[in-house]
Amino acid sequence: MFKYVRQFLPGVCVALLALPGHALEVGDQAPDFDLPGSDGKHYKLADYRGKQAVVLAWFPKAYTYGCTIECKSLAENGHLIREYDVSYFMASVDPLLDNKGFAKETGADFPLLSDEDKSVAKAYGVLHDRGYAKRHTFYIGKDGRILQIDDKVRPETSAEDMAAMLGRLGVERR
Repeated sequence: MFKYVRQFLPGVCVALLALPGHALEVGDQAPDFDLPGSDGKHYKLADYRGKQAVVLAWFPKAYTYGCTIECKSLAENGHLIREYDVSYFMASVDPLLDNKGFAKETGADFPLLSDEDKSVAKAYGVLHDRGYAKRHTFYIGKDGRILQIDDKVRPETSAEDMAAMLGRLGVERR
């Protein structure tokens, strides 16, 4: 449940409402996931541990303006990301059927994952109080630890920015 944190300042008592747990940070173990993809396969983070880095790009809603631009950026410039030894996904809390149609419409040549019960979005701390996922990209190392969290994603340059970040993080090239 909730816990209260009290902070005493000279002459002032401030009570803050703190939620249990904490937000994910660089260095934390990434929460595992097992989600269906737009390509008909299931994807588990555990399957990549020890083998390959993973990029998990959360997006708010299929068929919306910014998300369409981001998905097209990854589809059109995914070759820049594929220069690295990494698997990459976009993920949302949209129904799988929506993500399948969205992937087809945008020409996505990578899986869009569907977290319909929103449990993985909650675990990653990206579930907005209005029920959609916030636009955040998680870079996860081969060891399953979070290397970087980008909460300032620019949809129009998403692929180029991902590739640049993979380079800065020292992810191996193919």
